[in-house]
Amino acid sequence: MNQTKSKYHHGDLRQSLIEAASRMINEEGIEGLSLRKLADRVGVSRTAPYHHFADKNALLCAIAAEGFRRWHNEAQRILSQTDLPPHTRYRQFAQGYIHYATRYPELYDLMFGRTIWKQASATEDLKAVAYPSFQHQVDITRQWQAEGLLPNSLDSLRLAQVTWGTLHGLARLVIDGIYADSSHIDEMVDTLVDLVCPPVKSLR
Repeated sequence: MNQTKSKYHHGDLRQSLIEAASRMINEEGIEGLSLRKLADRVGVSRTAPYHHFADKNALLCAIAAEGFRRWHNEAQRILSQTDLPPHTRYRQFAQGYIHYATRYPELYDLMFGRTIWKQASATEDLKAVAYPSFQHQVDITRQWQAEGLLPNSLDSLRLAQVTWGTLHGLARLVIDGIYADSSHIDEMVDTLVDLVCPPVKSLR
């Protein structure tokens, strides 16, 4: 019995399928993924994935949900560095977002693209992860406003929408090849951060 099938009997096949499918879409795009190909990749019977996913859409939603969880964990790691000044944390958060999106472009497309959301085919499990993800963006925007990092006079929801939309736009321009030189990503993010929340100059 191979290692993958051994995992199946221990109840870990679902996660193994998600991880393998994530690699497949990064290699071949969403169009190159099917439950049959996935079963062959993992080394299980072609009916085994259907014990966990009703169809390809359910699998894609599970992959997207995992993508949201991974980004949320990364964001929490950055924001929990309370020994760093708020401006530095904001810069690292923005850089982390863009690098996450451009490191996993196919996953990012799945998380925020039309494949799922335009078709209104998101599963309840995906909604339960994706919707709180944006609410978290609103919450940390309020925190940054309270810390004086972002303008306190602006509506928190609208400010979160605009700042996230700007980050999303930069990510899409890089992913789509409009900004082909990805070495400029950090410079663009730095410009965005300094525009939105200029660093406070120390008094001499």
